[in-house]
Amino acid sequence: MSKGTKRNAKQTEEPKQRKKRSPKIKPPKQDEYFEDKRNLEDLWRETFPVGTEWDQLDSVYQYKWNFSNLENAFEEGGVLHGKRVYLFGCTEPQLVWFKDESKVVCIPVVVAVVSPFPPSDKIGINSVQRESEEIIPMTQMKMDWVPYIPLEDRASQVDRLKSQIFILSCTQRRAALKHLKLDRVKKYEYCLPYFYQPFKEDELEQSTEVQIMFPVEPKPVFCEFDWELDELEEFTDKLIEEEELSEDQKDTFKEFVKEKVREAKKANREASESRRKAIAEMSEETKAAFETMRFCKFYPMQSPDAPDVSNVKSPFINRYYGKAHEVL
Repeated sequence: MSKGTKRNAKQTEEPKQRKKRSPKIKPPKQDEYFEDKRNLEDLWRETFPVGTEWDQLDSVYQYKWNFSNLENAFEEGGVLHGKRVYLFGCTEPQLVWFKDESKVVCIPVVVAVVSPFPPSDKIGINSVQRESEEIIPMTQMKMDWVPYIPLEDRASQVDRLKSQIFILSCTQRRAALKHLKLDRVKKYEYCLPYFYQPFKEDELEQSTEVQIMFPVEPKPVFCEFDWELDELEEFTDKLIEEEELSEDQKDTFKEFVKEKVREAKKANREASESRRKAIAEMSEETKAAFETMRFCKFYPMQSPDAPDVSNVKSPFINRYYGKAHEVL
């Protein structure tokens, strides 16, 4: 290569070097602001809403519900501070107002049971469509009481056995529901947290009514018979008069009702005996725990991001728990 060629090559390289730009100095990045998460912020979400239809679950979480009252209850001076507590969730469909519009909303509710031991390891399954109720172990429905770990403790190896907060959890995956039989899926919708208070006579023990479903063509006879208030002969004649029953079915119907009454009375006697036996075998410590057990029912607080539920609060929990001692 000649000297002239080398010189030309060098000249062509120089402009390329001159075109190289100096790096731009980026302005200092502004600090991003993230709102600190509260220690018990997800407590209400982690508590499974027992008995809620699966296709309604998403609608429960469409609003930013404020359960700061539940969180504050565990702070010093709160009703749950320093206590061993078992929490379960449920939903209550109510007609409420939100942004100048009335609509039916599934309101999430959390019930706190103050107790030294789990209030129950069973679930009640009952509905208008089902002929009888079932009381089954929670585990059959993939439910159990599990320790709740506050947010600030989740990164550390906290001793879960020292937890004072337990929540009713369900491990049934929604994605797996399509593989279950319809009756099994429906059972979840009929679930009620079960509680047995041995010092309180059950409503069924006090009741003198029996539900009658007399299987007859062309359609079954549905009615309620009170063995203390109703006279069977008059009761049957009235059904015939109303054309719910035919004359030739009268005797068969009366025997059917008598058998149902016998079964109900026997069930009431057995329930009373079972309750008396349970109390007799109970330790003084357990008796004291049942007598001091308290139920607190928490509704969401009023906030601009969710419907106002202040006018639809109720102390009633369910047929097993009865009414809450306190509604917040």
